[in-house]
Amino acid sequence: MSEKFEKFRCTGGFSSPPCYASEIAPDYFDPLAVDADQARDVARWRKAERSRLRNERQELTVADRQRVSDALISHLRRLLQDRFGGAHGGVFSAYWPIKGEPDLRPLMAELHGAGVTIALPLVETKAAPLAFRHWTPETRMVRGDWNIPVPPPGAPELTPDITLAPLVGWTSDGYRLGYGGGYFDRTLAALRPRPFTIGIGFDTAQLKTIYSQPHDIALDVILTETGDQTGRNTA
Repeated sequence: MSEKFEKFRCTGGFSSPPCYASEIAPDYFDPLAVDADQARDVARWRKAERSRLRNERQELTVADRQRVSDALISHLRRLLQDRFGGAHGGVFSAYWPIKGEPDLRPLMAELHGAGVTIALPLVETKAAPLAFRHWTPETRMVRGDWNIPVPPPGAPELTPDITLAPLVGWTSDGYRLGYGGGYFDRTLAALRPRPFTIGIGFDTAQLKTIYSQPHDIALDVILTETGDQTGRNTA
């Protein structure tokens, strides 16, 4: 791992005990998250919010989605330049857009052209941390889990210094509502050292809370089309 990126890595661990559940039931919330009924309530709430936010995202016009993607590329380019010298000498993990997510592939190609090593995440083993394979614009992609295009098995496996995390929903304290499989949190918990992690989402997908559980891990920065929404670790 490059020493250049070491000082930016997050040293925080898992989330603190969830502190917002009093909004569900003030006398009911279990701060250690061992109450099975509470866990089911939170899971049901998250499932409903995922559905609502994904439906809203899918209703955006092609022009609106392109506008958001272009703005995010601009913000992300600036963040990488200001904090990481453009990410030169590091491994940058992006993602292949699905289900109405912002499309950052032009930036992936731009960074590759500037000499940055690009990786894409994929599921190699169910219920295990994600793997990361090398990507270039010439990579012949194959279909992975959920039919997401991924680099082929022969592509070198990498460990990212910086990684993007697509968001379904997000909170101002850095927590992420994902697709519910737990893969990203599992990956962040396993990677040593942990990469600097940037959430990518829509401004309208902000939530007051996700009722964070002990396995949830806060991201370092959340970017939307209006810029940095967290300000965490920006010194």
